[in-house]
Amino acid sequence: MARTAIEFRNVSKQYTNASQYAVSGVNISIEEGSFITILGTSGSGKTTFLKMVNRIYEPTSGEILYFGQPIQNLQLEEYRRKIGYVIQQVGLFPHMTVEENIGTIPQILKWDKEKIANRVAELLELVCLSPKDFKKRYPRQLSGGQQQRVGLARAMAADPSIMLMDEPFGAIDAITRQNLQDELINIQRKLNKTILFVTHDVGEALKLGDKVVIMHEGKIQQFGAVYEIISKPANDYVARLIATQDIVQRLKVLKAQSVMLPVDPLTRDNAFRVSKEESLHKILTYFLEHDHNHVLVEDERRSVVGKITWDQLKASTKQGKILSA
Repeated sequence: MARTAIEFRNVSKQYTNASQYAVSGVNISIEEGSFITILGTSGSGKTTFLKMVNRIYEPTSGEILYFGQPIQNLQLEEYRRKIGYVIQQVGLFPHMTVEENIGTIPQILKWDKEKIANRVAELLELVCLSPKDFKKRYPRQLSGGQQQRVGLARAMAADPSIMLMDEPFGAIDAITRQNLQDELINIQRKLNKTILFVTHDVGEALKLGDKVVIMHEGKIQQFGAVYEIISKPANDYVARLIATQDIVQRLKVLKAQSVMLPVDPLTRDNAFRVSKEESLHKILTYFLEHDHNHVLVEDERRSVVGKITWDQLKASTKQGKILSA
């Protein structure tokens, strides 16, 4: 069973001279290794929520726990080194090369030069930048997308247990943004990091998150898996917010495992097989191109764990919504 990485216990935040709370009465537990997107409009409290995790802001009341320990009891600088932080503006040091930027925290931690060099090369490969081509460049010589990749690498340099990301792709063009989203999903799957990712973009939140936190006026309106958010919105606000996504976009972010039906794992069915991580959009495309009435769903060990029928997806698209299985 996964450990709880971060827990909010009745946490509220009110800024000096403000009449209302920026965050009010938040209770939430975030499991280790999960990818949590925090969705809300401007002023919803999502960035305040995030910044309280690494103590940029302190709660007015309540407490936040890091693996069971109240963060107010931890030494601040030591605690922050356990948390990577990526923001929209990237904040690379302009007078430092890419390798110097990424190596900043390891150098502070007094790692030896060879260890830092190996870590820089490893991280550049991870974010799909060739160490040979990029490590000696300066930020001004990079595109916006490349700078964001370096910022992500720098945040991961000391192997933090938790990554905080505050609208990191908000200032990047749509195509580059989509590519970075895909890369981040791949990185999270490889490293199993706990990621908290703030965004105001509904599609981005649904695509990236294992679970989604929806905030409005400082309060959590719903916290749940993507499928739960789409199929069972907790209130009118969530329903209106999610309604901005059309059926095609919903099918692109929902995964096979979210709607699959139970099946005998020893089945000898020769049907086409898909990964449990496959999008329903790709599965729908397969059905439209082939004369089959179901597909089988496999886990990472290639074991059959479920099936999806054509009737399921056909009914969903006709009604303009995803139905529960």
